[in-house]
Amino acid sequence: MVQEEQDRVLEGTERIAGRAALRNNVAGAVALANAVRSTLGPKGLDKLMVSGDGGYLVTNDGVTVLESARVEQPTAKMLISTSRAQDDEVRDGTTSTVVLTAELLVNALELVDRGVHPTIIASGYRMCGPVVEQTLGEIAKPADDGTSFDSVRTSLAGKGDAGLQDKLAELAHNAAQATGSGEVEHTRVLTERSGSIKDSELIPGIVLVKARVHREMELKSEAGRILILDGGIEKRKPEIETSLKITNTGAIEAFRARERAGLQGRIDSLKAANIDCIVARDGIEEEAHPMLAAAGILAYRRVERPEIEHLCRATGARPVFDIDDIQDEDVGKFASIREEKWHGVEHTIFEGSQSQGVTVVLRGSTDMRLEEAGRAFNDALGVACQLIREPQLLPGGGATHIALARRLRRHAETIPGREQMAIEGFAAALESIPRILAENAGMNPIDELLRVTAAQADADSAWQGLDINTGQTTDMGKASIVEPLSVTRHAIAGATEAAISVLRIDDVLWAKQDAQTPDWQTED
Repeated sequence: MVQEEQDRVLEGTERIAGRAALRNNVAGAVALANAVRSTLGPKGLDKLMVSGDGGYLVTNDGVTVLESARVEQPTAKMLISTSRAQDDEVRDGTTSTVVLTAELLVNALELVDRGVHPTIIASGYRMCGPVVEQTLGEIAKPADDGTSFDSVRTSLAGKGDAGLQDKLAELAHNAAQATGSGEVEHTRVLTERSGSIKDSELIPGIVLVKARVHREMELKSEAGRILILDGGIEKRKPEIETSLKITNTGAIEAFRARERAGLQGRIDSLKAANIDCIVARDGIEEEAHPMLAAAGILAYRRVERPEIEHLCRATGARPVFDIDDIQDEDVGKFASIREEKWHGVEHTIFEGSQSQGVTVVLRGSTDMRLEEAGRAFNDALGVACQLIREPQLLPGGGATHIALARRLRRHAETIPGREQMAIEGFAAALESIPRILAENAGMNPIDELLRVTAAQADADSAWQGLDINTGQTTDMGKASIVEPLSVTRHAIAGATEAAISVLRIDDVLWAKQDAQTPDWQTED
């Protein structure tokens, strides 16, 4: 009777429980990982993404591939969310996160088949966290200007040719160093379809695709005061709908004269506050243009909010809503303002009084080339900014993951329970990263994994790794193959949490129809 009642309650719902649910979830994770694993490393291959309308995209950026794919499987969606969090936080390591999560789940499923309960496996995986954190701290070395650039360059491995990688790494590194804040938002990125990537440049200031509102306004070659107006300079309109009845022709002119006087009064307020430049988010009345020019005030209008935010960071200004309520702390300062014409389009360059505002202009011959360069630059900039916040480096070439696996296996020997098997599975999952790196380079993954493991043991150094470009095992520091500590730490932590979340699911329910009021619910 009870079973019949349960079946009636779940009528219209498809259910998968127990080990079958785990197998289904692991299959979804593995399918997603297989879609991006060939993009990992400097020898990774590209993916051609074709949309429903015939558009296409060629990329080897893991998070771009995952977000472009149409995925319905719930576990796969969880992994995409994890990779997105990795990208938002550190801008790199998204492919490693997905691959590592899938490997952790595959190893967990093997243990479940051998009779180990998922709760025990999850407990063993959590035991790995403190060991991984301690080991990473022991392996990491402080970054300097040269090694920081090497790390940014490593993050671009496999993305375009060597010339593209060198140029984007240089721009990203210099932009992060120029702002010194470790914040990606302090760098504005513009794309120009002209020239080649090598013509891209870093401009110490904020570039707006704008021209001054009146040609008689003088540009500012010296320092001055700037006001950011979160509104416009326009004729005041009544707050309520009104109608005017004009009885003589002189009244019209008098009305317009009062409007002009109102505009002039607002311009006089700007002049009294010693404003040299005003940037408005909305419009500036045509009649106000000559008034501003006569007052020696440079003006720009209809500037988008993201651009205003960049200007505020660069000049120290704070947006104001009313000209009549200007406080001295709202006014920013600039070093100079100049205009340049790029391919027939006016651009204005604001050099701020603060270092928290630079512009990187990416140039390329095609839209597709610019899109891929933009994605690669954003990743490189994220890595460069991470190193400003936490200047610690780890060896690349799979060296870190192999060193962690070796340490975890020694730690597993001290655990008496079945968690020892889970720790062994965690170590094996970490080794998937160097295996895939070797596989994507056309090498034998098992041979290279054993070779690097032996090299670390012989040299008693975790910095021995595989140089994919030469095919040799070498010191990753000397080979300039390094990566930020924060990227690896976040990737491993994110993959661990994602795998544990999936392991804790033992029942999957799919509703076949929209929710309805159950027949057995009593009416009031």
